[in-house]
Amino acid sequence: MRRDVIKRAEIELMQGLAKIHFLNPNAQRVNKSLGDLVGLIGLGFHIIEMEPDRESTEFHVHHFEDECTYVLSGTGVVTIGESERAIGPGDFIGYPAGGDARTVKNTGAETLRCIVVGQRLAHDVADYPRLSKRVYRNTGLAWGLADHEHIQHPDAGKK
Repeated sequence: MRRDVIKRAEIELMQGLAKIHFLNPNAQRVNKSLGDLVGLIGLGFHIIEMEPDRESTEFHVHHFEDECTYVLSGTGVVTIGESERAIGPGDFIGYPAGGDARTVKNTGAETLRCIVVGQRLAHDVADYPRLSKRVYRNTGLAWGLADHEHIQHPDAGKK
């Protein structure tokens, strides 16, 4: 049932959904997908929690969707491209579509708690450069996964 308001006390009591990234077994987090509860379809709004030494996701970049993270509590490191930066409460991280690949790791001794917001477009493509893989998503179709070596660009080089 869609709602318009979720009160803080209820959010704090929510179990959340434990997730493990399909390409990275160390990317384990608990998601509280608040946007889904209020019927948002154009963007995802999540409170995520990661235990020490866990990552948020596999190192990746979205080609069409913007994302961002706001740190509520705990400490970690965000890797964006080749750069690593320490993060903590009150820090905001923006990931423009088509930018550098990124991931967050909890490097502290306590749970890292963040708000993660991202677009939900009908079509997206994301690359996992450390694994040389690409995922495709189109509304109504199953996700597709391909090795970079098998991706062909038949129109490349044509003018």
